Amino acid sequence: MLIQRVGYGHPDAVRLVADVQAEYVVRYGGQDDSPVDPLEFEPPHGSFFVGYVDSVPVATGAWRRSTVEALGTTETCEIKRMYVVPSARGHGHARRMLAHLEESARAAGARVLVLETGMKQPEAIALYESSGYVAIPGYGYYQGSPLSRTLGKPLV
Repeated sequence: MLIQRVGYGHPDAVRLVADVQAEYVVRYGGQDDSPVDPLEFEPPHGSFFVGYVDSVPVATGAWRRSTVEALGTTETCEIKRMYVVPSARGHGHARRMLAHLEESARAAGARVLVLETGMKQPEAIALYESSGYVAIPGYGYYQGSPLSRTLGKPLV
């Protein structure tokens, strides 16, 4: 999988974000309503990536700077919009995208990555936990929701 940084408004990014929102509707009954400003994903504040296999966009992942205190620091970035199209799942693309997000956020000065996912996404939770992410106190839009799971990982 070839990973390229693109703008949040890039046509491939827009389509894949719409796809993940449609999946949230199936899993949770509605879209992810947490606030997202596309400018948060422009360097140096963040980055948005699309993964391509044979020139076909199959995955997304992004990070944005955060003010969340986790694992002893406020030098954090938050992962957003991790997604792999159903036809490309099971080939390690999510793990590759996650490693790319970790590397690029570390290079941008992040000491910890944080994320919020949902209990109805057990495959995502398994990916994060097997990649070294641990439970952290709740934060953000879904803080306190019984369906929300917040995780973090030190990058240093």
